[in-house]
Amino acid sequence: MISLPPLSTYDTYRAWRGDTSRWLPVVREIADGHGLSWGTPHVFSTGTNLVVGLDGGVILKLFPPFLRSQFVSERGALAQLRGRLGIPIPDLIAEGERDGWPYLVITRLSGTVGSEVWPSLPEAERERVLGEIGAVIAEVQRVPPGGLLALEPRWEAFMRTQIAQCRARHERLGLPAKFLTSLDDLLRDATELIPMHAPPVILTGEYIPENFLLARRPDGWHVAGLFDFGDVRTGWGEYDLLGPSAFMAVGHPRLVRSLFDGFGIPRSEVNFTLKRRLMALMMLHSASDPLRHICIAGWPDRVDDFVQLQELIWPQSPALAS
Repeated sequence: MISLPPLSTYDTYRAWRGDTSRWLPVVREIADGHGLSWGTPHVFSTGTNLVVGLDGGVILKLFPPFLRSQFVSERGALAQLRGRLGIPIPDLIAEGERDGWPYLVITRLSGTVGSEVWPSLPEAERERVLGEIGAVIAEVQRVPPGGLLALEPRWEAFMRTQIAQCRARHERLGLPAKFLTSLDDLLRDATELIPMHAPPVILTGEYIPENFLLARRPDGWHVAGLFDFGDVRTGWGEYDLLGPSAFMAVGHPRLVRSLFDGFGIPRSEVNFTLKRRLMALMMLHSASDPLRHICIAGWPDRVDDFVQLQELIWPQSPALAS
């Protein structure tokens, strides 16, 4: 019997993961233990955790020991959201642990991963999809958080840690020096801009094309499924607008408007304060890396500070204000 190793870092995990002979026999043993047929397992190359498609529309998701918190978040989110959304999410079939590696067995959803479709969509279809994504975010946030409120760190502690570490993080990631003074100003405003004690809602932190499915209907493409809840936390709802803003709306006024409309932000409230708060949240996001994640071509050369950047990402225009 092959054992899973007690890996503790991303680097060792990635190197180990690259050799399927080290873990595929374990996947088969787990499947057998749950009476699941595995045939020719399909290994998903993207994503953080080890995700393998089995027969019968079933997926096995293995979490390395140092990512146990993602297992806890995903398991809790799937249970809390089950039957409460108008959009499909995976059903939890089984769970367990092998050699300190927790795992979930979940159903595989139908549809095409958004990242495969989004680049080729015309603008009108992008508007519709972004409006639907905004509506899905709002729908998830209307579900009572329940036991997810116990996930650590809690919102205020998470935000204060992010604020304390933000400048060093972005210096390390290569943020151009011309933005650092503006970042200091933004961080000074952050504790006043960001509600720390508002009733928390469910956040996934990752409404990005890789984490939802699209399906084509007679009138075009629509959102057809949502998956990957390993980064779920609870907190201030606008946090989940950052992924769609950076990766999908990318400063196009009509796309920004569709996202905000779907989420339910009145157009009269799309003002400097909202954009300043979104800018602060974007720099404080757990995965924040603006040079690589803000998909607006050449943005560092187009703006000189974060006030200009927030106007570039969430532009004020007749189309947005009408």
